[in-house]
Amino acid sequence: MDLSRVGHRDQLKARREPYWQRLRIGCFVGYRASKRGKVGTWISRVLDPETSKYRIKSLGDLGKMAKNEMFSHAKQETERFSDEIDCGGSPETVLETVEDACRQYALNSSDAEGRFKRYVYGKPIARIKLTKLRRHHLREWRQWLSNEPLKLNDENGRVKTRASSTINRDMVVLRAALNQVVAHGAPNTDLAWQEALKPIRNADRQRSLYLDRRQRIDLISATNDEAVTFVQALCILPLRVGAVAKLRVRDFDIRTSELNIGQDKSGRPRRFQLPPDASELFVKQITEKSAEQPIFERKNGKPWDKDSWKKPITEAVAVAGLPDDTTAYTMRHSVITDLVQQNLPLLTIAQISGTSVAMIERHYGHLQSHAAVDALNAISVL
Repeated sequence: MDLSRVGHRDQLKARREPYWQRLRIGCFVGYRASKRGKVGTWISRVLDPETSKYRIKSLGDLGKMAKNEMFSHAKQETERFSDEIDCGGSPETVLETVEDACRQYALNSSDAEGRFKRYVYGKPIARIKLTKLRRHHLREWRQWLSNEPLKLNDENGRVKTRASSTINRDMVVLRAALNQVVAHGAPNTDLAWQEALKPIRNADRQRSLYLDRRQRIDLISATNDEAVTFVQALCILPLRVGAVAKLRVRDFDIRTSELNIGQDKSGRPRRFQLPPDASELFVKQITEKSAEQPIFERKNGKPWDKDSWKKPITEAVAVAGLPDDTTAYTMRHSVITDLVQQNLPLLTIAQISGTSVAMIERHYGHLQSHAAVDALNAISVL
């Protein structure tokens, strides 16, 4: 990768992950290409010998410099950044705007990056200087977000009203990004930007749409050949859809039938053993694949993502005659429901599904009411 050549950089495809060029061991200069007509941004990445972790520094778009001077400047800044770290310094990342803060935060979160692309980048809020950020800026952004309908990504171009829980999820990543670089303002003043991003209370409604085993079998039967194995996995495991989509061959140990789930939304990796049927499904998918290939891949060899799995699942839902609001996430809820009803300990369910016991109790605890009835019946003296 030769980032010093302007023509080469201009031909790079826009993507979230920067293109990296190694300057020396543990020292990289990166370039995040943008859409045609827009200026890309530069990043430094240096290995900290004390923590054995990489430190990141955003250099911005270097927009005032000539294109043929940008690489040389980015290289010098990266080498200076590396020298400071080697000397035990604690260099600060130069962040000027809300977009800068979001891009810095998104370096370690693909979910946040996706939300920022949809709801921050290119919007008025993105250009606000962090030093000028006020409560009314974020109130205006929040109002826009609340009124922005959700697209269902089907052939009819349908949309639906954004639920309170969805608004909270979209706000929380922006609040987290800003919390890292902007101090909270005095309460009840316009400096208190944080007040505009308070979550809506009681927004997480109890999940109600449940597909029983027969309905899930019907869904699988109606799914096209490309997506059917991916949907099968969703129907038998209590995992987030994104976690299943990200699975690589190296994540499944064929010797022990153990599946390793990396750091997903839960924030911690986990490992558990699959039952025979699920293990057989995984074994079939990894045959003749390299360790880094997706376990469940599309015809083009790429992993499934939110934009690619919606259409086949929506089509299968229609063919199988299932409720219109059935989504990929319905499968996770349905599997967790079945596990609760099978009296699997809530702690175990929480561990393999990558969530908290509190969440399981809040949304699924009512399903264990029959256990209380059975226990009371067992001790009855009447």
